[in-house]
Amino acid sequence: ANWIKLELPSDTRNVAFARTDVALFASQLDWTLDELEDIKVAVSEAVSNSIIHGYQLQEGIVHLRASYEERELTIEVEDFGQGIPDIEQAQEAGYTTIPEERMGLGFTFMHEYMDEVLVSSEVNKGTKVVLIKRVPEREG
Repeated sequence: ANWIKLELPSDTRNVAFARTDVALFASQLDWTLDELEDIKVAVSEAVSNSIIHGYQLQEGIVHLRASYEERELTIEVEDFGQGIPDIEQAQEAGYTTIPEERMGLGFTFMHEYMDEVLVSSEVNKGTKVVLIKRVPEREG
């Protein structure tokens, strides 16, 4: 297994860094460019959620871990912010706590682009999102 671990201040400027960093790490596996783009989008959404919803743009640290074994990539994004009271509701398409700014599709994109999305959260303690993607078997 190979892995990386990052800690980022909860600043929206760090979203692009996080997604690029994870994509570079993930590119050690046999993805297509489209699949790497999917990984970038999912990471962007998870990190953005931590910064915007978890920490509500206040000071905090986003913990990002990525690892792979064989053909499976696992990405963990964790914050110690306000947490999600209703995880099921939070994952519904179009649901957002900031309707004037957000489309509420973050989790929808994560589910669409990753093979598994696992969310655990405790109010006032934080949230952890685990994204899992497997390299498809390819012909030839």
